[in-house]
Amino acid sequence: MNWKDLKVWQKAHALALEIHKLTKDFSREEVYGLTSQLRRSASSVPANIVEGQSRNTTKEYLAFLYNARGSLEETRYHLLLSRDLGYVSGNEFGLLEAKCEEVSKMLNGLIQALRKNNP
Repeated sequence: MNWKDLKVWQKAHALALEIHKLTKDFSREEVYGLTSQLRRSASSVPANIVEGQSRNTTKEYLAFLYNARGSLEETRYHLLLSRDLGYVSGNEFGLLEAKCEEVSKMLNGLIQALRKNNP
């Protein structure tokens, strides 16, 4: 299976695209701060899925999925901070948080399936 066929990658990629669009409106003073951090953590989620899926062993794949999960949680924090600083509305935050939760559940499901099939 190609990584582009993975639903979790598709959702994570869509989330990263949305976050890139959202941060275009952030303050110019945040270009090297919060904007950069948020974009980096969001794009790291699908990138880690891709890299892990292309590795030779399930153990390596799992390690990259754990990294993806960590980057997703970092993204969630940066979104919360963005909301609290007034860069993201409560409505935008709620929508993105729901998408993060969906990706999180999908990542956890993939991790559990891989661990079950390769103890």
